[in-house]
Amino acid sequence: MTAVREYKGCRNIFWVSVEGEGGEERLATVNLTPGRRVYGEKLVQASGKEYRVWDTYRSKLAAAIEKGVEEIPLEPRFKVLYLGAASGTTASHVSDIVGKDGTVYCVEFSPRVMRELVTVCEYRKNMLPILADARFPEKYRMLVEEVDAIYQDVAQPNQSEIMIKNARMFLKEGGHGFLAIKARSVDVTLEPSEVYKRETETLKQSFEIKKVVHLEPYDKAHVMIIF
Repeated sequence: MTAVREYKGCRNIFWVSVEGEGGEERLATVNLTPGRRVYGEKLVQASGKEYRVWDTYRSKLAAAIEKGVEEIPLEPRFKVLYLGAASGTTASHVSDIVGKDGTVYCVEFSPRVMRELVTVCEYRKNMLPILADARFPEKYRMLVEEVDAIYQDVAQPNQSEIMIKNARMFLKEGGHGFLAIKARSVDVTLEPSEVYKRETETLKQSFEIKKVVHLEPYDKAHVMIIF
């Protein structure tokens, strides 16, 4: 039997405990496309619903929750701009959270990775793939409407500036942001703590920071900034 309880910081995120796995609770979302996996994740059934176990070692958002973030500002029906969607691992869980009436605009720069993402988007109708460079939001301005949240996970030196530029163009007033800072992508000559401090200070000029959480041991030299 699978036990399910809500994660109180966001609707549509849950903790599941599967019998036979030692009772350990795992993060999960209700599968928007029952029977389909995105990255080989475990599917479990409970109370007439199918849950996708959310791998904290493959998703920085899941890692942030596991590290104690108490609130994730995502809701059903939200429109989300996802910068650096890659093959769709975390984006697919965001897709579950916002539901069939929400939208996830998935921006990815790599044509090779985009092919994998398109395959996911073909059956997840609330995910829209956009082949583009997140540094130049003006190039996809005609494809993205005003959004409730922006999630960014890109390996670029000016990560905070990219977030600010996209937010000015797309984020509605009062909207939220998630920025995964990869210290080694910003500046390999600085200690990660110095990188985090600098990037956070840059964001503070435009947003009210709600949480900064270190993602070790799930992701080395990473933090998640939520505003």
